[in-house]
Amino acid sequence: MKKRNIFFIVIAVFTLDACTYFSRKSEPSKKDALVRVYDKFLFPENLAGIVPPNASESDSMLLIKNYIDNWIHQQVVLHKAESNLDEGKKDVEKQLDEYRNSLIRYAYEKALIEQRLDTGVSDKEIEEFYNSNPGNFELKSNILKVIYLKLNKKSPKLNKVRDWYQSDNQKDRDQLRDYCRQYALNYYLDEDNWLMFDDLLKEIPIKTYDQEQFLHNNRNIEIEDSTTLYLISIKGFKVKNSLSPLSFERNNIRNMIINQRKLKLVAEMEQQAYDDARKKGDFEILK
Repeated sequence: MKKRNIFFIVIAVFTLDACTYFSRKSEPSKKDALVRVYDKFLFPENLAGIVPPNASESDSMLLIKNYIDNWIHQQVVLHKAESNLDEGKKDVEKQLDEYRNSLIRYAYEKALIEQRLDTGVSDKEIEEFYNSNPGNFELKSNILKVIYLKLNKKSPKLNKVRDWYQSDNQKDRDQLRDYCRQYALNYYLDEDNWLMFDDLLKEIPIKTYDQEQFLHNNRNIEIEDSTTLYLISIKGFKVKNSLSPLSFERNNIRNMIINQRKLKLVAEMEQQAYDDARKKGDFEILK
Protein backbone atom coordinates (compact mmCIF):
# COMPACT_ATOMS: atom_id res chain seq x y z
CA MET A 1 0.00 0.00 0.00
CA LYS A 2 2.85 2.35 0.82
CA LYS A 3 4.45 1.68 -2.56
CA ARG A 4 1.17 2.50 -4.31
CA ASN A 5 0.90 5.78 -2.36
CA ILE A 6 4.48 6.70 -3.15
CA PHE A 7 3.79 6.01 -6.85
CA PHE A 8 0.84 8.39 -6.96
CA ILE A 9 2.79 11.04 -5.01
CA VAL A 10 5.54 10.89 -7.62
CA ILE A 11 2.95 11.31 -10.37
CA ALA A 12 1.39 14.26 -8.60
CA VAL A 13 4.74 15.99 -8.04
CA PHE A 14 5.62 15.48 -11.68
CA THR A 15 2.27 16.87 -12.83
CA LEU A 16 2.63 20.01 -10.78
CA ASP A 17 6.34 20.66 -11.41
CA ALA A 18 6.83 19.22 -14.88
CA CYS A 19 8.12 22.49 -16.31
CA THR A 20 11.17 22.42 -14.02
CA TYR A 21 12.11 19.01 -15.46
CA PHE A 22 11.41 19.84 -19.09
CA SER A 23 13.49 23.03 -18.97
CA ARG A 24 16.64 21.08 -18.05
CA LYS A 25 19.09 20.80 -20.95
CA SER A 26 21.75 18.50 -19.48
CA GLU A 27 21.57 14.72 -19.65
CA PRO A 28 19.21 13.34 -16.98
CA SER A 29 20.67 11.49 -14.03
CA LYS A 30 19.46 8.07 -12.97
CA LYS A 31 18.55 9.55 -9.58
CA ASP A 32 15.91 11.65 -11.37
CA ALA A 33 14.32 8.64 -13.05
CA LEU A 34 10.70 7.86 -12.33
CA VAL A 35 10.87 4.17 -13.24
CA ARG A 36 13.56 1.56 -13.86
CA VAL A 37 12.95 -1.66 -15.76
CA TYR A 38 16.15 -3.73 -15.82
CA ASP A 39 18.69 -1.32 -17.38
CA LYS A 40 16.10 1.01 -18.91
CA PHE A 41 15.02 4.25 -17.23
CA LEU A 42 12.02 6.51 -17.72
CA PHE A 43 12.64 10.19 -16.96
CA PRO A 44 10.23 13.08 -16.52
CA GLU A 45 11.46 14.45 -19.86
CA ASN A 46 10.07 11.36 -21.58
CA LEU A 47 6.57 12.35 -20.49
CA ALA A 48 6.58 15.71 -22.25
CA GLY A 49 3.47 16.18 -24.36
CA ILE A 50 1.53 13.36 -22.72
CA VAL A 51 -0.79 15.71 -20.84
CA PRO A 52 -2.90 18.29 -22.74
CA PRO A 53 -2.41 21.88 -21.46
CA ASN A 54 -5.95 22.20 -20.07
CA ALA A 55 -6.18 18.78 -18.44
CA SER A 56 -7.26 18.59 -14.82
CA GLU A 57 -4.90 17.26 -12.17
CA SER A 58 -6.83 13.98 -11.89
CA ASP A 59 -6.88 13.50 -15.67
CA SER A 60 -3.17 14.33 -15.86
CA MET A 61 -2.34 11.76 -13.21
CA LEU A 62 -4.41 9.12 -15.02
CA LEU A 63 -2.79 9.82 -18.39
CA ILE A 64 0.68 9.65 -16.92
CA LYS A 65 -0.07 6.53 -14.90
CA ASN A 66 -1.37 4.76 -18.02
CA TYR A 67 1.65 5.84 -20.03
CA ILE A 68 4.04 4.59 -17.37
CA ASP A 69 2.18 1.29 -17.01
CA ASN A 70 2.33 0.75 -20.78
CA TRP A 71 6.01 1.66 -20.86
CA ILE A 72 6.78 -0.84 -18.10
CA HIS A 73 4.88 -3.61 -19.88
CA GLN A 74 6.68 -2.87 -23.13
CA GLN A 75 10.14 -2.92 -21.54
CA VAL A 76 9.43 -6.14 -19.68
CA VAL A 77 8.24 -7.90 -22.83
CA LEU A 78 11.17 -6.58 -24.89
CA HIS A 79 13.62 -7.79 -22.25
CA LYS A 80 11.94 -11.20 -22.26
CA ALA A 81 12.16 -11.35 -26.05
CA GLU A 82 15.81 -10.32 -26.15
CA SER A 83 16.65 -12.90 -23.49
CA ASN A 84 15.08 -15.73 -25.46
CA LEU A 85 15.99 -14.93 -29.08
CA ASP A 86 19.33 -15.75 -30.64
CA GLU A 87 21.49 -12.91 -31.98
CA GLY A 88 20.47 -13.46 -35.57
CA LYS A 89 16.77 -13.06 -34.82
CA LYS A 90 17.39 -9.97 -32.66
CA ASP A 91 19.20 -8.12 -35.48
CA VAL A 92 16.37 -6.03 -36.89
CA GLU A 93 18.44 -3.05 -38.07
CA LYS A 94 18.44 -4.24 -41.67
CA GLN A 95 14.69 -4.80 -41.66
CA LEU A 96 14.11 -1.38 -40.10
CA ASP A 97 16.29 0.31 -42.72
CA GLU A 98 14.50 -1.48 -45.53
CA TYR A 99 11.12 -0.58 -44.08
CA ARG A 100 12.13 3.08 -43.67
CA ASN A 101 13.45 3.21 -47.23
CA SER A 102 10.28 1.66 -48.61
CA LEU A 103 8.13 4.19 -46.71
CA ILE A 104 10.14 7.15 -48.01
CA ARG A 105 10.07 5.80 -51.55
CA TYR A 106 6.33 5.11 -51.36
CA ALA A 107 5.63 8.64 -50.08
CA TYR A 108 7.68 10.17 -52.89
CA GLU A 109 6.08 8.02 -55.58
CA LYS A 110 2.61 8.82 -54.21
CA ALA A 111 3.32 12.56 -54.35
CA LEU A 112 4.74 12.23 -57.87
CA ILE A 113 1.66 10.33 -59.06
CA GLU A 114 -0.70 12.88 -57.51
CA GLN A 115 1.11 15.72 -59.25
CA ARG A 116 1.77 14.28 -62.68
CA LEU A 117 -0.48 11.30 -63.42
CA ASP A 118 -2.99 11.76 -66.22
CA THR A 119 -6.16 9.90 -65.14
CA GLY A 120 -8.24 10.74 -68.20
CA VAL A 121 -9.00 7.65 -70.31
CA SER A 122 -10.95 7.95 -73.56
CA ASP A 123 -13.41 5.41 -74.96
CA LYS A 124 -11.04 4.89 -77.88
CA GLU A 125 -8.18 3.96 -75.53
CA ILE A 126 -10.42 1.52 -73.69
CA GLU A 127 -11.57 -0.15 -76.92
CA GLU A 128 -8.00 -0.38 -78.27
CA PHE A 129 -6.81 -1.95 -75.01
CA TYR A 130 -9.70 -4.42 -75.06
CA ASN A 131 -9.07 -5.45 -78.68
CA SER A 132 -5.31 -5.77 -78.13
CA ASN A 133 -5.56 -7.92 -75.00
CA PRO A 134 -8.38 -10.46 -75.47
CA GLY A 135 -6.58 -13.00 -73.30
CA ASN A 136 -7.03 -10.72 -70.28
CA PHE A 137 -10.81 -10.79 -70.50
CA GLU A 138 -11.90 -14.37 -70.14
CA LEU A 139 -14.99 -14.64 -67.98
CA LYS A 140 -14.52 -16.39 -64.65
CA SER A 141 -18.27 -16.58 -63.98
CA ASN A 142 -21.53 -16.59 -65.89
CA ILE A 143 -23.07 -13.18 -66.53
CA LEU A 144 -26.42 -12.08 -67.90
CA LYS A 145 -28.59 -9.15 -68.86
CA VAL A 146 -31.85 -9.44 -66.98
CA ILE A 147 -34.83 -7.69 -65.48
CA TYR A 148 -36.61 -9.07 -62.44
CA LEU A 149 -39.46 -8.21 -60.10
CA LYS A 150 -40.21 -9.34 -56.58
CA LEU A 151 -43.93 -8.89 -55.86
CA ASN A 152 -46.43 -9.73 -53.20
CA LYS A 153 -48.77 -12.36 -54.61
CA LYS A 154 -51.70 -10.16 -53.61
CA SER A 155 -50.47 -7.19 -55.64
CA PRO A 156 -52.98 -5.83 -58.20
CA LYS A 157 -52.88 -6.34 -61.99
CA LEU A 158 -50.46 -9.27 -61.95
CA ASN A 159 -51.65 -10.45 -65.37
CA LYS A 160 -50.84 -7.02 -66.79
CA VAL A 161 -47.44 -7.14 -65.14
CA ARG A 162 -46.73 -10.50 -66.78
CA ASP A 163 -47.33 -8.90 -70.17
CA TRP A 164 -45.34 -5.77 -69.44
CA TYR A 165 -42.16 -7.42 -68.17
CA GLN A 166 -41.88 -9.61 -71.30
CA SER A 167 -42.56 -6.76 -73.69
CA ASP A 168 -39.97 -4.70 -75.57
CA ASN A 169 -42.46 -1.89 -76.15
CA GLN A 170 -41.34 1.37 -74.50
CA LYS A 171 -44.84 2.23 -73.33
CA ASP A 172 -45.13 -1.15 -71.60
CA ARG A 173 -41.73 -0.61 -70.01
CA ASP A 174 -42.80 2.78 -68.67
CA GLN A 175 -45.95 1.29 -67.19
CA LEU A 176 -43.91 -1.51 -65.65
CA ARG A 177 -41.51 0.96 -64.04
CA ASP A 178 -44.37 3.02 -62.60
CA TYR A 179 -45.97 -0.15 -61.27
CA CYS A 180 -42.73 -1.30 -59.61
CA ARG A 181 -42.30 2.01 -57.86
CA GLN A 182 -45.72 1.57 -56.27
CA TYR A 183 -45.96 -2.14 -55.56
CA ALA A 184 -42.71 -4.06 -55.99
CA LEU A 185 -40.86 -5.42 -52.96
CA ASN A 186 -37.72 -5.24 -55.07
CA TYR A 187 -36.98 -4.88 -58.77
CA TYR A 188 -34.22 -4.42 -61.36
CA LEU A 189 -35.05 -3.06 -64.82
CA ASP A 190 -31.66 -2.05 -66.23
CA GLU A 191 -31.26 -4.62 -68.98
CA ASP A 192 -28.33 -2.79 -70.60
CA ASN A 193 -25.92 -3.71 -67.82
CA TRP A 194 -24.43 -7.13 -67.13
CA LEU A 195 -24.94 -8.86 -63.82
CA MET A 196 -23.15 -11.81 -62.30
CA PHE A 197 -25.44 -14.84 -62.24
CA ASP A 198 -24.31 -15.47 -58.67
CA ASP A 199 -25.51 -11.97 -57.70
CA LEU A 200 -28.92 -12.70 -59.22
CA LEU A 201 -29.17 -15.85 -57.11
CA LYS A 202 -28.82 -13.69 -53.98
CA GLU A 203 -32.04 -11.91 -54.93
CA ILE A 204 -34.06 -14.62 -56.67
CA PRO A 205 -34.48 -18.19 -55.31
CA ILE A 206 -33.54 -19.94 -58.56
CA LYS A 207 -32.69 -23.60 -58.00
CA THR A 208 -30.21 -24.98 -60.50
CA TYR A 209 -27.16 -27.20 -60.42
CA ASP A 210 -26.02 -26.17 -63.90
CA GLN A 211 -26.06 -22.43 -64.54
CA GLU A 212 -25.06 -22.72 -68.19
CA GLN A 213 -27.86 -25.16 -68.97
CA PHE A 214 -30.32 -22.93 -67.15
CA LEU A 215 -29.25 -19.90 -69.18
CA HIS A 216 -29.51 -21.78 -72.46
CA ASN A 217 -32.99 -23.14 -71.69
CA ASN A 218 -34.80 -20.26 -70.00
CA ARG A 219 -35.92 -16.79 -70.99
CA ASN A 220 -39.00 -15.78 -68.96
CA ILE A 221 -39.31 -17.43 -65.58
CA GLU A 222 -41.87 -17.32 -62.79
CA ILE A 223 -41.05 -18.50 -59.29
CA GLU A 224 -43.29 -18.28 -56.27
CA ASP A 225 -43.44 -19.19 -52.64
CA SER A 226 -46.24 -18.82 -50.11
CA THR A 227 -46.30 -15.02 -50.24
CA THR A 228 -44.05 -13.82 -53.05
CA LEU A 229 -44.01 -13.91 -56.84
CA TYR A 230 -40.72 -13.55 -58.75
CA LEU A 231 -40.74 -12.61 -62.44
CA ILE A 232 -37.45 -12.89 -64.35
CA SER A 233 -36.75 -12.10 -67.99
CA ILE A 234 -33.28 -12.99 -69.33
CA LYS A 235 -32.29 -10.68 -72.19
CA GLY A 236 -28.84 -12.09 -72.89
CA PHE A 237 -26.00 -14.03 -71.30
CA LYS A 238 -22.33 -14.99 -71.53
CA VAL A 239 -20.96 -18.16 -69.99
CA LYS A 240 -17.69 -18.47 -68.12
CA ASN A 241 -14.48 -19.05 -70.09
CA SER A 242 -15.89 -17.05 -73.02
CA LEU A 243 -14.73 -13.55 -73.95
CA SER A 244 -16.08 -11.01 -71.49
CA PRO A 245 -18.02 -8.17 -73.17
CA LEU A 246 -16.39 -4.76 -73.39
CA SER A 247 -19.22 -3.05 -71.50
CA PHE A 248 -18.67 -5.41 -68.57
CA GLU A 249 -14.91 -4.73 -68.51
CA ARG A 250 -14.90 -0.96 -69.11
CA ASN A 251 -14.10 0.11 -65.55
CA ASN A 252 -11.50 -2.64 -65.17
CA ILE A 253 -9.78 -1.56 -68.37
CA ARG A 254 -9.74 2.06 -67.26
CA ASN A 255 -8.01 1.03 -64.02
CA MET A 256 -5.53 -1.14 -65.94
CA ILE A 257 -4.59 1.75 -68.22
CA ILE A 258 -4.13 4.13 -65.30
CA ASN A 259 -2.03 1.53 -63.45
CA GLN A 260 0.20 1.11 -66.51
CA ARG A 261 0.68 4.88 -66.58
CA LYS A 262 1.63 4.81 -62.89
CA LEU A 263 4.26 2.14 -63.47
CA LYS A 264 5.63 4.01 -66.49
CA LEU A 265 5.76 7.30 -64.58
CA VAL A 266 7.63 5.73 -61.65
CA ALA A 267 10.05 3.93 -63.99
CA GLU A 268 10.77 7.18 -65.85
CA MET A 269 11.36 8.97 -62.55
CA GLU A 270 13.82 6.29 -61.41
CA GLN A 271 15.70 6.36 -64.68
CA GLN A 272 15.84 10.18 -64.71
CA ALA A 273 17.15 10.25 -61.14
CA TYR A 274 19.80 7.68 -62.05
CA ASP A 275 20.88 9.53 -65.19
CA ASP A 276 21.08 12.87 -63.37
CA ALA A 277 23.18 11.40 -60.56
CA ARG A 278 25.54 9.78 -63.06
CA LYS A 279 26.02 13.02 -65.04
CA LYS A 280 26.74 14.95 -61.85
CA GLY A 281 29.18 12.34 -60.56
CA ASP A 282 27.06 11.74 -57.47
CA PHE A 283 28.01 8.06 -57.49
CA GLU A 284 30.96 6.01 -58.66
CA ILE A 285 31.86 2.36 -58.77
CA LEU A 286 35.09 2.11 -56.78
CA LYS A 287 36.03 -1.50 -57.46
